[in-house]
Amino acid sequence: MCLTFDIEMKCLSPGGWDADGKGPCVWDTFTHQGGERVFKNQTGDVACGSYTLWEEDLKCIKQLGLTHYRFSLSWSREFPKVMYNLFSVVLCYGISYYNKIIDDLLANGVTPIVTLYHFDLPQALEDQGGWLSEAIIESFDKYARFCFSTFGDRVKQWITINEPNIFAVMAYEFGVFPPGVPHVGTKAYQAAHNLIKAHARSWHSYDSLFRKEQKGMVSLSIFAGWAEPAEPCSVSDQEAVKRAMAFQLDFFAKPIFIDGDYPEVVKSQVALMSKKQGYSSSRLPQFTEEEKRMIKGTADFFAVQYYTTRLVKNQENRKGELGLLQDVEVEVFPDPSWISLNWVCVVPWGIRKLLKYIKDTYNNPVIYITENGFPQGDPTSFDDTQRWEYFRQTFQELFKDKPLSTQPHGAVHLIAHGELTALAIQLDKVSLQVYCAWSLLDNFEWNQGYNSRFGLFHVDFEDPARPRVPYTSAKEYAKIIRNNGLEGPP
Repeated sequence: MCLTFDIEMKCLSPGGWDADGKGPCVWDTFTHQGGERVFKNQTGDVACGSYTLWEEDLKCIKQLGLTHYRFSLSWSREFPKVMYNLFSVVLCYGISYYNKIIDDLLANGVTPIVTLYHFDLPQALEDQGGWLSEAIIESFDKYARFCFSTFGDRVKQWITINEPNIFAVMAYEFGVFPPGVPHVGTKAYQAAHNLIKAHARSWHSYDSLFRKEQKGMVSLSIFAGWAEPAEPCSVSDQEAVKRAMAFQLDFFAKPIFIDGDYPEVVKSQVALMSKKQGYSSSRLPQFTEEEKRMIKGTADFFAVQYYTTRLVKNQENRKGELGLLQDVEVEVFPDPSWISLNWVCVVPWGIRKLLKYIKDTYNNPVIYITENGFPQGDPTSFDDTQRWEYFRQTFQELFKDKPLSTQPHGAVHLIAHGELTALAIQLDKVSLQVYCAWSLLDNFEWNQGYNSRFGLFHVDFEDPARPRVPYTSAKEYAKIIRNNGLEGPP
């Protein structure tokens, strides 16, 4: 197993939102419109300043002793003006910026893991329909082929799309991500449909045009919390958990890893609710047989992003209300006994149950945990003891020396261990190869702005120099990397 570290250099987090000719992305437009769409109307115009402070980021990477570093490309930094099927002149400054990052990482023995798309669609494409238009599939494929061609001689691990399930829901169901217009129960399905096809097309482009020479791997990162029945002995809650996992994780994973189509329970639930609501057909789009063949098998590893666990209770949609949660027919909530901050509850055993679920459901794939983390509660303090405890307990779940077992909701089941040979991944037979913590630096966390800090290095957003100072967890994480695991009991 390779312990590593992760920062997503989102479109906004590097700052330089319009530097060197970069075109606007949807988050630039969204945050500049104001209206409290983002915490205190904050923007990512400068953010952690990585566009001009990359050398400082590299010092942090070396200080931690990272083996891998995950970052995102910005579509609009490479192509400032794009239209469907017509890309403008490539922005050389953007290409040079990413080339330097990749070259510097490799020169320091750090493997780059590169994400093509992290929520930051060029505004010009959004103006033409964005992810609700099927034309986006061809545009994304062209963008992906350019990136494979330009950087693939050095980048061997690719993520096409980050958290398509979160993006589709937040943008099109709730409207809290750009374009900022909710379409309850409808457009999230349409966007997800196009996201899956765009990923599959780009995977095939890599497979047919670049794989033989570049010898890399391509996947997508799916967000997945663990779902636990609110009443463990309740059959209806157990069935609700199955639906929750199907709509959240399996919605994207089953088409790509199994058979090219959505889970049966997803199709039946949406069809049933659509009928109750008077629709002539299901609100969930259907894949053609040709599309199913095109989608099936389009991932070289399973990338998953886990933060927390929720309890799930059956909640029948008797009135036939419109909405994604109403389609799933569940109520989702945290156990009140769990320690929590913002939306993340400390439930370390959830990550191990999730990994075993993926292993059992998807034929034991190679797994990358591409995000996992906990926010710092007090941004004025560098002593983030509570957060490091989250990480430590998570690592104990990955490394502990007892088989997976059912645990009470409020308990944190800790097993001290000494040797790396006692890995849970060995006992559960999970093929976990890479673990990435989120994130290297405090940065712009979408609609939470700078109110939510996940970085292991503190960034002072009031200081123009954006100094990076390690939290306690950064120092402890460096020990984990040196030892490739926990040394022993705390």
